[in-house]
Amino acid sequence: MFEAVEELLAEHADLETRLADPSVHADQANARKLAKRYAELTPITRTYRAWRQTGEDIEAARELAAEDPEFLAEAKAAEARRDELTEELRLLLVPRDPNDDKDVILEVKAGEGGEESALFASDLLRMYLRFAERVGWKTEIIDSNESDLGGYKDVSVAVKTRGGAEPGQGVWARLKYEGGVHRVQRVPATESQGRIHTSAAGVLVTPEAEEVEVEIHANDLRIDVYRSSGPGGQSVNTTDSAVRITHLPTGIVASCQNEKSQLQNKEQAMRILRSRLLAAAQEEAEREASDARRSQVRTVDRSERIRTYNFPENRISDHRTGFKSYNLDQVLDGDLNAVIQSCVDADAAAKLAAAQEN
Repeated sequence: MFEAVEELLAEHADLETRLADPSVHADQANARKLAKRYAELTPITRTYRAWRQTGEDIEAARELAAEDPEFLAEAKAAEARRDELTEELRLLLVPRDPNDDKDVILEVKAGEGGEESALFASDLLRMYLRFAERVGWKTEIIDSNESDLGGYKDVSVAVKTRGGAEPGQGVWARLKYEGGVHRVQRVPATESQGRIHTSAAGVLVTPEAEEVEVEIHANDLRIDVYRSSGPGGQSVNTTDSAVRITHLPTGIVASCQNEKSQLQNKEQAMRILRSRLLAAAQEEAEREASDARRSQVRTVDRSERIRTYNFPENRISDHRTGFKSYNLDQVLDGDLNAVIQSCVDADAAAKLAAAQEN
């Protein structure tokens, strides 16, 4: 059934031998690349060996059952275990997203609802910062534009792993499902009559690009400087240190005003621009492979309402997967794993179904 796995086992064994050679580690970049591939293949190797062993256990139990019926129970238990391992192995063999190990730039923007939407954007930002803290990731706010009541009109934050991550546990692998429109239903702080309002905020998640991944020509950029804006008081700069960069061929714009110097803001804006350009290029490639794109859970389409946060019922609902729970307060405090896992499982199931059709 899994004939192709033998090639992966051979590759895994070869990598193990090469990584044991001290001379390989003289080139740290190559060593990291080999170690990453080895880590990807290890779960497949381990599961396949267990799957093959259960096949031998089933045969042995059946032979013994011919003389002693008590061994029938062992045979049935081994068959059930083999079914489980078969499903695990199928999922492990589903093609992985090449960006899964990347760090991300996550942006939250207020949408419909004015100040209430900005306050909700602030709640979403806190949720992601607390989630990152729970799983041991590092965060860095790159740029922000606050509202008068302390919310965020828009905010960009870099999320990074501390060292390596297990396959499927990287920042992009977990947060890529957060892109889209998040809707909130609650009594706003600005509402005096106690009426429930509905507003929304948009989230965009892009894998953070290395400089070598995106080629940007200086002649393709228009760089504007301006005075940063804010809710007032000392937070507003008195010099033109804010930077807006426009990539002329695509029209993609990135800006930053958080840093005190124009040079620092330019560097941060370039980080955002590189990630947006990489995401745009990858979306174009996915459009060309439309069948594969249709088989996956949507990830970064800002036009799609993906989730509702209902405060009166303490309920969170994900509209893509049907996930629903009544612990909204805990989710907003960073307990986001169950919600994300529902998206991971739905995506894996869709990819598996597509692979079985081909």
